[in-house]
Amino acid sequence: MTTIGIIGAGEVGSQIARAAIASGYQVVIANSRGPETLTALIAELGPSARAATAADAAAAGDFVVVAVPLKLENNMPVAELAGKVVLDTNNYMAWRDGNFAMIDSGEKTVHELRQEQLPGSKVVKAFTHIKAPRFFISASPAGTPDRHAMSVSSNYPEAVELATRLYDQFGFDTVDNSPLSESWRSGPGQPAWHAHEHQTKSELAANLAKAQRIVQS
Repeated sequence: MTTIGIIGAGEVGSQIARAAIASGYQVVIANSRGPETLTALIAELGPSARAATAADAAAAGDFVVVAVPLKLENNMPVAELAGKVVLDTNNYMAWRDGNFAMIDSGEKTVHELRQEQLPGSKVVKAFTHIKAPRFFISASPAGTPDRHAMSVSSNYPEAVELATRLYDQFGFDTVDNSPLSESWRSGPGQPAWHAHEHQTKSELAANLAKAQRIVQS
């Protein structure tokens, strides 16, 4: 059985854990405060989940979801994530994270920075423009008319393939918005972001195309 490591047990990480278990995955989940603080969540998730440290969750996962903001000084377990697809759910929020000059200037995206911090991993931006409560509300079987779609961005086709397969299992279509240098198109403030309540594959593709990069000097 495939195991997903999840680093981050907040609203997004815990909801991905619920969707993963509903789809037949095992989950190893971590937060910044230690496994002992996740007792209630593990009890809710049931026998397919266990709590661990971030390094242990990374090591245990066949692939790994990172559901925490990026820090300029890397705080992710680089060695344990090496060789794995890493689904990064982070959005750059200057009000929360502080200003990162290379992102504000348009030199890099936050997901390019994550890839630089994890050089041995295959980073893919995923799950970034859907509200966590809608993981189940918006999901529908493959072939459903007007099925909700989400975008992915990566420098690695195999990472896009994995994220696309996971989206489909969770109940969503995919629009490929690769490479990571284009990942800003689905970021906060862009049309794809504002339409997160529901957008079909064609609507999402159009919203990504309409995006305008906001550059701060």
